[in-house]
Amino acid sequence: MKSILIDVHFSSTNVAVVEDGTLVEFWVERKNNANIVGNIYKGKVKNFVPGMQASFVDIGRERNAYLYDKDVTVDDEKISASSAAHFRPGDDILCQVTKDEFGSKGARITTNITLAGRVLVLMPQTDYVGVSRKITDENRRKELIDYVQKVRPAGCGVILRTQSESCGREEIAEEMQYLYAKWQEVKRKFIVSHAPAMLQRESPVAVRAVRDMLRDDVGKVIVNDKALYDEFISYSKYILSERPELYEYDSSQRSLLRKYNLTEQIKALTKRTVTMANGAYLVIDRTEALTIIDVNTGKYVGGKNLEETVFATNCLAAQEIAKQVRARNIGGIIVIDFIDMESPSHMEKVLEILNKHLERDRTKTVVLGVTHLGLVEMTRKKTRSMLESVMLQECPYCGGEGHVFSSEHVIMELRERLYDVIDENVRAVKVTLAESVCNRLISQHYLSRECSGVWRDVVLYAIPDPNMHIEKYKIEIDNSGVLSLPDTAKLIC
Repeated sequence: MKSILIDVHFSSTNVAVVEDGTLVEFWVERKNNANIVGNIYKGKVKNFVPGMQASFVDIGRERNAYLYDKDVTVDDEKISASSAAHFRPGDDILCQVTKDEFGSKGARITTNITLAGRVLVLMPQTDYVGVSRKITDENRRKELIDYVQKVRPAGCGVILRTQSESCGREEIAEEMQYLYAKWQEVKRKFIVSHAPAMLQRESPVAVRAVRDMLRDDVGKVIVNDKALYDEFISYSKYILSERPELYEYDSSQRSLLRKYNLTEQIKALTKRTVTMANGAYLVIDRTEALTIIDVNTGKYVGGKNLEETVFATNCLAAQEIAKQVRARNIGGIIVIDFIDMESPSHMEKVLEILNKHLERDRTKTVVLGVTHLGLVEMTRKKTRSMLESVMLQECPYCGGEGHVFSSEHVIMELRERLYDVIDENVRAVKVTLAESVCNRLISQHYLSRECSGVWRDVVLYAIPDPNMHIEKYKIEIDNSGVLSLPDTAKLIC
């Protein structure tokens, strides 16, 4: 049985989904950097780029959003073909964010508006009725389609979500009416607003979590914010649930994450290395284009032979990978480098395990198969921001590269700089640098040739600073005749 913990703080809201004490999903929404996926805007077209077949649209954000041709819904009253090229600079358009801003990229938008509820999604500009693939009972699927065809607003499309399988007709109809009323309000705001303007904000993360995940397998929703708890209780049944006993208010004022021992699990989701129960481990690396997951045996040596050891490791890795991509919300292209196996049947079994455990993921995921190089390719739909992009910030020292220059490189750079500043008039020099770099400079005698040659008449001191960044150093010329030195100073020349 699952529990949903909603931990509200002054600066953020955290949502943790827990199964048997294990964290399976984690969402964070900062109050100063809220998710914009699902927001509806009146945007103003800035320009069209033929080479990209995309328009750039001002929606009131720091960076312009981009609208691809394929994301344009045809409206005969406004445009004559499904091409963004028909939008001219200055045109006002109704649009919705489908992908959040990332790095230097603006948000991706579409003109195909969707309004999500608990049991259905209303598509007011698309004349289509569909049912979630997770509803496998053909009779129930037909029953739902037939009913929705009769009651849906004219010209509006509907997708029935998984939760609709156990819903009555009245609940479906009520939610449809509610979402259609929201659509009418959006259209009204579009007429009276000046672009750029936000017409509708997507529900906050706490509401989305309960709306999208509240099923029969959820036993409790625990909230530490009284206002939010009251909001859940008072919400219409077709928004959240008619089972108020599900909701529990925690008045202890403690962090729910700490109270339920989730803080270390959350920290682990930001780490590059994931150690598995048998001592094997995963290495997860993310690039602009894709995420790479490497499987390693680590301390696991098996008990029979190499093939069985590798197979057992890959089976366990397949389970862990499914868990990690879900918990970290890894989206886009994912490439997995399982350990090489001799038996084709073993690889088939590993893929079977991977697909089985991915079925628990609400986000659409497709395993494409094995490449000629033996790599497994899969894709996962990008929804909200990846966990690391919310919890982590770019390193101010390495600029996000994950590396700094070695001590040797810094010393060689220092040497060249000393050649620039030491001339025939210089008699004393103090160099302050990182402690580790200083120790290496002295112990390895990197400047011995210069000290016995071109700088033989110069007094040169190195001063270690434990607080200085490894790539930084400071050079001071001192020809006063009386040097002021700390006790830690070390003579180089």
